[in-house]
Amino acid sequence: MKKLPLFVAMLSAALSFAVMSADDTKPRLVMKADKAREQAQKTEAEQLEKARAAAADTATREADVLKRQQHDGWEDAQRDKAAAQFNDRESREQKYLREAKEAARKERKIPKP
Repeated sequence: MKKLPLFVAMLSAALSFAVMSADDTKPRLVMKADKAREQAQKTEAEQLEKARAAAADTATREADVLKRQQHDGWEDAQRDKAAAQFNDRESREQKYLREAKEAARKERKIPKP
């Protein structure tokens, strides 16, 4: 019978230790969960900031491309000038061709020596 109270005492001590250790793990898990939640929020905020910066960079690049695509008056003038030169050259070629054809149709009189 001496062994029974000792056994009960040891059993109660073991149970109380198990309950205390279980209570002790709960705060650690809660703290880990809080840290994980904070880390997730921090990571999400960083990613959001990076996305905003990338969107701003994209908008800037798009504006630069559109600015380069717009034609200045100088470019239009140069294009018109080149078209006029092309037309003048073509009309000169037509004139030379017409004169050559007329000259070919004429009878040539070769002077006798």
